[in-house]
Amino acid sequence: MSESLVSWDADGVRAWAEVAPREGAVLVHSLRGFIDAGRAGALLSAHLLDLADPIRVATFDIDRLLDYRSRRPEMTFSVNQWTDYDEPHLHLELARDAAGSPFLLLHGFEPDVLWEHYIAEVRQIVDRLGVELTVGAHGIPMGAPHTRPLTATTHGNRQDLLPDTPSFFGTVTVPASAQNLLEYRFGQWGLSAINVAVHVPHYLSQSSYPQAAQRALSGLEGLTGLDLFVAGLDAAAARAEDEISRQLAESDDIQTLVRVLEEQYDAFVETSSVVAPDGTIPTAEEIGAEFERFLAGERKDFPPTA
Repeated sequence: MSESLVSWDADGVRAWAEVAPREGAVLVHSLRGFIDAGRAGALLSAHLLDLADPIRVATFDIDRLLDYRSRRPEMTFSVNQWTDYDEPHLHLELARDAAGSPFLLLHGFEPDVLWEHYIAEVRQIVDRLGVELTVGAHGIPMGAPHTRPLTATTHGNRQDLLPDTPSFFGTVTVPASAQNLLEYRFGQWGLSAINVAVHVPHYLSQSSYPQAAQRALSGLEGLTGLDLFVAGLDAAAARAEDEISRQLAESDDIQTLVRVLEEQYDAFVETSSVVAPDGTIPTAEEIGAEFERFLAGERKDFPPTA
């Protein structure tokens, strides 16, 4: 391997060694990158960091991993000076769940380059720190209404760890991400990796949608046994729901869009011969079509609710 991308924090490594579980250690990863509808992954990361004071274990050399020309971080200009910079980062933290149980959290900017090098470095982290399960979460845009139960696709390289729910999929080809490639490579190396992809209504994909983060947190709880305090986002979810209701009331076009999606959703549930306990999920063809529409910018969005 070429020069390492990771700088270790000696105090953080010692802290993890003191509290790491003897078995079942978990690494959660959620990166700001190519796609995260509803900011599900970003909200999830912020929520997990707020559960307890995190301890830095390692830092990636993000300057080597970003293409600044294609993905420019934001700066804030106030009157006559620069006052803030959304500084890129990629950190590994020792975090704790609501019950105090320790886990590792990898968060920050998804690498633009050196994906294979980055994934090999994460493998070294997993080996060095005794991680047995790596899990991730993010949102994907879907043609579903916000008035129906949020669903998710849980996928991974350990079929025995995946939820016992029916599969609705054939084969679909979508653009790659570092997160999904990590799952694929880990499977080749015999390491356990699972991801939860929350189905976010496409008209909310550019907004902050805490309900999507809550659905992701619930999925991770089921996979890991951690207590991730889903209710901690209840207030934010209620504010988002109020804002959505307000904008619905002001737009006949949006009301029509939601009504059509409700009819399609309900018709699919009624005619489907196999329905998951919490609802249903679209076909592979519908997922591919929704991805294409999203990437092409052919969508009707609410303004960000932040």
